[in-house]
Amino acid sequence: MLTSVEIRKRFLDFFEKKGHEIVASAPIVIKDDPTLMFTNAGMNQFKDLFLGNAPIVNARIADTQKCLRVSGKHNDLDEVGHDTYHHTMFEMLGNWSFGDYFKKEAIEWAWELLTVEYKLNPEDLYVTVFEGDEKDGLSRDEEAAGYWSKLVPAERIIDGNKKDNFWEMGESGPCGPASEIHIDLRSEEEKKKVSGRSLVNQDHPQVVEIWNLVFMQFNRKANGDLENLPAQHVDTGMGFERLCMALQKKTSNYDTDVFQPIIEKISFISGKKYGAEEKTDIALRVIADHVRAVAFSIADGQLPSNTGAGYVIRRILRRAIRYGYNYLELNQPFMHQLVEGLAEQMGPFFPEIVSQKSLIEKVIHEEETGFLRTITQGLVRLDQIISESKSSTIDGALAFELYDTFGFPVDLTSLILREKGLSLDEEGFTAEMEKQKSRSRAATSLTTDDWVELMEDEHEEFVGYDELSTKIKVVKYRKVVAKKKEFYQLIFNLTPFYPEGGGQVGDTGTISNGEETVEVFNTKKENGKIVHFVNELPKEIKFTFTAAVNSINRNKSARNHSATHLLHQILREELGDHVEQKGSLVSPDHLRFDFSHFQKVTDDQLNVIERKINRLIRENISLEEFRHLPIEEAKEMGAMALFGEKYGDTVRAIKFGDSIELCGGTHVSATGQIGVFKFIHESAVAAGIRRVEAITGDAAMNYIEDKLAQLDEIGALLKSPKKPLQAVENLKAENTKLQKEIESLLKEKAKGAKDELWNSAEVINNVRFIVSKTTLDAGSIKDLAFAYRQKGETCFMVLGTESEGKAQIHVMVSDDLVASGMHAGKIVKDLAAEINGGGGGQPFFATAGGKKPEGLENAFNKAKTLIP
Repeated sequence: MLTSVEIRKRFLDFFEKKGHEIVASAPIVIKDDPTLMFTNAGMNQFKDLFLGNAPIVNARIADTQKCLRVSGKHNDLDEVGHDTYHHTMFEMLGNWSFGDYFKKEAIEWAWELLTVEYKLNPEDLYVTVFEGDEKDGLSRDEEAAGYWSKLVPAERIIDGNKKDNFWEMGESGPCGPASEIHIDLRSEEEKKKVSGRSLVNQDHPQVVEIWNLVFMQFNRKANGDLENLPAQHVDTGMGFERLCMALQKKTSNYDTDVFQPIIEKISFISGKKYGAEEKTDIALRVIADHVRAVAFSIADGQLPSNTGAGYVIRRILRRAIRYGYNYLELNQPFMHQLVEGLAEQMGPFFPEIVSQKSLIEKVIHEEETGFLRTITQGLVRLDQIISESKSSTIDGALAFELYDTFGFPVDLTSLILREKGLSLDEEGFTAEMEKQKSRSRAATSLTTDDWVELMEDEHEEFVGYDELSTKIKVVKYRKVVAKKKEFYQLIFNLTPFYPEGGGQVGDTGTISNGEETVEVFNTKKENGKIVHFVNELPKEIKFTFTAAVNSINRNKSARNHSATHLLHQILREELGDHVEQKGSLVSPDHLRFDFSHFQKVTDDQLNVIERKINRLIRENISLEEFRHLPIEEAKEMGAMALFGEKYGDTVRAIKFGDSIELCGGTHVSATGQIGVFKFIHESAVAAGIRRVEAITGDAAMNYIEDKLAQLDEIGALLKSPKKPLQAVENLKAENTKLQKEIESLLKEKAKGAKDELWNSAEVINNVRFIVSKTTLDAGSIKDLAFAYRQKGETCFMVLGTESEGKAQIHVMVSDDLVASGMHAGKIVKDLAAEINGGGGGQPFFATAGGKKPEGLENAFNKAKTLIP
């Protein structure tokens, strides 16, 4: 039986013999495509080739691509673990033709690989072809059907509808008919009862699609129309995990050697045997799947967070933790223990999982610890909701509050409620969730028109490394509506504007023709093209324009970008070679740099790093720039490549002395132009990831001058301009002495108030009712409450304070009154309404604050009515 390693290798070897270039998987996280967060199909990294936006170097390519499908149109998350063949992260084996071979070769080679090389039984295979679509004016794919008829019997060729057999990149873009290959993995007895043909595309767990051959022929325009692509392409995708299931004669992807080592490790940790119970089996499958998705995403540079792609990764991780908590009784961090085995298993083909193993383990461990703490906090709030509820059905809005505020999973809420004989208002929860989704959709809604072509231009040239102003023509434009705001995107025949990328923000500036000037407020890259954002179109858009970059902001960004390279170098020198860039932001105002390091960078270390960077700046090291450098030559030079980035065959390298990095950003011509470098903040981003923020040039000088001016002011205020630090130390010592004297006076004051309030109290129904407005501080009042409680007499105290236009109410209830049903926390909430505030606390003692001090008397009167 072939192992998964052998199956992957045979696929790549087969297509290498057919003249295909074998390329590495692109990162699972997409950083330069606004339409996608993650690589969700093998074709993503080749999109520019399909669109004609990049030159075709190799017309035939094969690879295995890491994919993630957890959001948007392709979302398999809810099915994962519950069935045997859906996954979040999966490998997609693919072979590609860019204007070379088409349907004939793709079909024949697919059949040869499956039946000859892998020796699958042809009688277990079925194929589908596109049946056509009247709305699109497309007829049946007779060409593909004809080639299949030479290989398989007619009864094994099945017509498929547009949903199953017409592949589209998105709402618009390249698309075309597809032929799928399905395999019947059922027993011979089952096959005799029901034909596999009738189960194709019917979601049967043992009759599954393993290979999809897509024939890219068309481009879908924004209005829905189809137009022929300039060249025909082949895009195939075969699910690696499903192929392993078929070749290893299993009925579940999770029974293959792709997942079993991970499942066995989880079983060992939890003590739950796989195959013993359905609910624990689901949990084991969910965790085994999700740890792969999370680990590879972190390896490619995406940390869990509260926004964007990071939120998706956090959601996947928390789903796995929740299944472990709910069904495997794992209430301590455990998922980080799975990373080592994953690295051993997949490291030979994906080296990033090995090199980043330590970071992945630390990030996952911290996320686990935090989420388990969240679950604990949520349980406290859920207990409070249950105790305050007057119904056996818990309000869905409150469950949503738990979910939204605490991140507490709704299915865990439902499970706990069922155990307590309660139910959840699921409709109410769903309604609140829909409201949030509607708000989110409204905030991110974006519509784009088709491009309006003005002239033909095969390649848009970027001249911004050498020029900040040049003559240009508008090649095409389109209208965009986002958040109800209308603007336009323009593409030029050449441009000096740097598009957002590599952490550096996009350039701003203007285009003008002498008659009018239009502001360019942002520049980005999309599908290989540099896109310029403007609020309005030029009136005469076909004129020749002068495109001018805002040189002040560009130069500031260049200073900050070059400073990040020096920073990276010195961080590695001072902290160790484990330091690697994990993210950056380079703007005209400041720079932000995230890097791998497992402890806080101390102030002393920051001072040393800062001094060394400024020394390199003063040395005025000249920039050495290498454009169109073969990537292997760049690596031989020692150029640092970043994990999670996809590099082409040729790259650009930036060298300042010992600092050599692959980089497409803009830079100063010599380090002296940076001026000065100054740290302004250091913090943690995640486990093993630190962040520093800094400024350079005029911003740094202004910052230093402002700090010096503040120091002079402090010295003047302390009447010690030459020794302000000594003066501050003396002031602190004097303040400590005075504070102790104040505390002593307050204790004496409280001692006197204690007897005075007690003796002057009114006794009502055998309850000593202490009510008064006082100037005591909150600590003294709390001490009073505990002192009165220890007397052991029936007592009800309500004290009010007023300060700076605000009021506070303090309530104490003696233990015997608490036993009879009085609750200080509930009482203070009721009284707080009189001062326009709120509060709460324990049954014995509680406090509330409000903005209406004049309401204290009403509160006192109301309190009197509460005496039993």
